[in-house]
Amino acid sequence: MKRFIALLSMSLALLSSAVMAQHAEDDWPEPIKPYYTGKLMIDRLEISQNDNGDNVATWDMLAWYGGDETRVYFKSEGENQLNDGEPSELERTEVLGSKLISPFWELQAGLGARGSLKSDVNLEHYAVVSLFGLAPYRFEMDNALQINEDGDVSAKVEAEYDIRLSQVSYLQPRLELNAAFTDALEYDRPSGINSVRLGLRYRYELSREFAPYIGAYWRSALGQTADLEQAQGKDHNEFGLVAGVRMWF
Repeated sequence: MKRFIALLSMSLALLSSAVMAQHAEDDWPEPIKPYYTGKLMIDRLEISQNDNGDNVATWDMLAWYGGDETRVYFKSEGENQLNDGEPSELERTEVLGSKLISPFWELQAGLGARGSLKSDVNLEHYAVVSLFGLAPYRFEMDNALQINEDGDVSAKVEAEYDIRLSQVSYLQPRLELNAAFTDALEYDRPSGINSVRLGLRYRYELSREFAPYIGAYWRSALGQTADLEQAQGKDHNEFGLVAGVRMWF
């Protein structure tokens, strides 16, 4: 009797599953429909003062639009030394297509430009491939390989990590490394590791979308780049204090 009841229950369950599956396939809407959205993130908008007394305005932002697996990105980063009569310097401006290749990583490829915004100076144009996402332990990383019009190859690594101090405050270490695989002396970029920049910021979220911060950084030119900057009368080591805001829309 017990065996009969068990077989009957199993048969009813299978029949019910088949009926529900057929009903879902015919009449039910899709559980999750594909949709597209976007975001503008200004990671750094700051004023810094270095140990030479120079005041510098810096921006670092990205915007994207797309779905869960494919997106279009725009990235821009640069600085302007205040009151020196010179235009801004673009460290990069890039337009990229992006494809999700794992739960935490996107493969990006596109075109970019960098250089001084002087009217009589030609910007350096390049193709770029980037691995963008979260490394283990939630390190935010942007690893880019760039090839310019002359075939010069360079690389840029950026890494950030948020240390939560409270529900609304964070301490964020930051690393930036620039290197070149070929000489590009036209752009003052000899082969080798060109520079390293370490930063530390403390930010407080007045809201999730708006967080002022203060911090400090140390930057050093390395190898042949240090020799080149010294020959130009520049200080190849630099320390500075920063104040700015991080915000997104």
